[in-house]
Amino acid sequence: MHTDTHIEIDKGVCIGAGQCALAAPGVFTQDDDGFSTLLPGREDGGGDPMVREAARACPVAAITVSEG
Repeated sequence: MHTDTHIEIDKGVCIGAGQCALAAPGVFTQDDDGFSTLLPGREDGGGDPMVREAARACPVAAITVSEG
């Protein structure tokens, strides 16, 4: 069973620690300024089981993962 997942990054909170990109490199990367961003086409996490771990790893809780 596939559940739709939605990932949101609060750019005003993100400090560019990069923990999300380390935890789930197939979903997250860092932009030219060093802040977290989603890889193109990965807005739903692409079924990557590490998405929730990446959100937990964020030191400022800038990532929200929700089921929809």
